[in-house]
Amino acid sequence: MMAAVVSGGVFVSGCKSNDAVKHGNEGSAAPAVPPAASTVPLDPATLGTASGTIHFVGKAPAPVKIDMTMDPVCSMTGGDNFAEQYAVKDGKLGNVYVYVKSGPPAAMLAGGPTPAPVVLDQVGCKYVPHVIAVVRGGSVEFRNSDSTMHNIHTMPTVVGSQPIDISQGPKGTPQVKQFNQPEVMVPVRCNNHPWMNAFINVSATPFFAVTDVDGHFSISGLPAGTYTLAAVHEKMGEQTMTVTVESKGTAKADFSFSAK
Repeated sequence: MMAAVVSGGVFVSGCKSNDAVKHGNEGSAAPAVPPAASTVPLDPATLGTASGTIHFVGKAPAPVKIDMTMDPVCSMTGGDNFAEQYAVKDGKLGNVYVYVKSGPPAAMLAGGPTPAPVVLDQVGCKYVPHVIAVVRGGSVEFRNSDSTMHNIHTMPTVVGSQPIDISQGPKGTPQVKQFNQPEVMVPVRCNNHPWMNAFINVSATPFFAVTDVDGHFSISGLPAGTYTLAAVHEKMGEQTMTVTVESKGTAKADFSFSAK
């Protein structure tokens, strides 16, 4: 895979919807159409991989416990909930989005079948997973597995990208939304559960990943050539690295972040 990837008798509280975030380009031109993908098929026997680990340097900030008592359903059923800004384990950093920022034309114009929607669930009054990524033109399936009403409010900043502001009832019907504009770390918030947050990344190519709990990522299926890889963390920003991927080879791409 090229992309690293209660109501009835219970008090129900909700995430109240408010006006969608306003953008200067709102109501202007329709979202840009993705460029045509290459019609030349890639030969799997000649493709390579970029993989690595995201290291965290120094002492990781202590996880902050979240007070969810403002919603009795969350406090009764959600268990302990901690902020997820720094997902550090044994000096390795999870929840980092890694993507191809530039590379040979065969990679930047690569196409493929439409992938299945990536799931962003609401479980225990938190978004799960905390960081997700989709290819441009791909979709996210928003779910609510909780027994309280939730709200999904995205706040993109790229011109032509419209915000999403929808509510979902307790254990409500999933809603699928398409994302057509490349952007990194689009915030997802809840209008009335202020601790709930997640990030959606939209890649211009099918070559991207999100680091796992051990800080590892792997991006496969890359045509041979020189690439600029970018690693993005929600608090510590973006770092870039140049790597050369050889046919049937694996390029090592380790990054190091430290809290500011």
